[in-house]
Amino acid sequence: MPQSPTAKALDALNVLNRVAKRAQHEAFAFDIDGTDVRVRNESHADPSAHEYTVTVEGGIPVSCTCPAENHYESACKHRVAVAIRKPVLTAATRALTDGGTRPEEGTSDTPEDCMCASLGELPCWECVRTGRRELPER
Repeated sequence: MPQSPTAKALDALNVLNRVAKRAQHEAFAFDIDGTDVRVRNESHADPSAHEYTVTVEGGIPVSCTCPAENHYESACKHRVAVAIRKPVLTAATRALTDGGTRPEEGTSDTPEDCMCASLGELPCWECVRTGRRELPER
């Protein structure tokens, strides 16, 4: 049986027990930007002062911009938080696993035959399937 994405990511990281617990229990918010994940720790009084970028390569959170990244040999809680949340990890790796590339800044990866414009607020199936747009909540 193939290994799950989260198990693969965790196996690749050097994770301390205390860090794993914090990654599970702290209130993190995630924003996906290609293969980068902005991780914001909402557990702090000033969450904006605790926002870092985790880079995912090959399904593994490989680096983080937090101070702990430079001070410890083990993975920081932000990288572990990304690794243990399958939807976040999957969204950050989608561009790599489908053989595509990350679009250059200022360009669009929407195909010319996209039907979204004619559907109003609803996205076309191709944009939903490929993760370019999400269905609106109602």
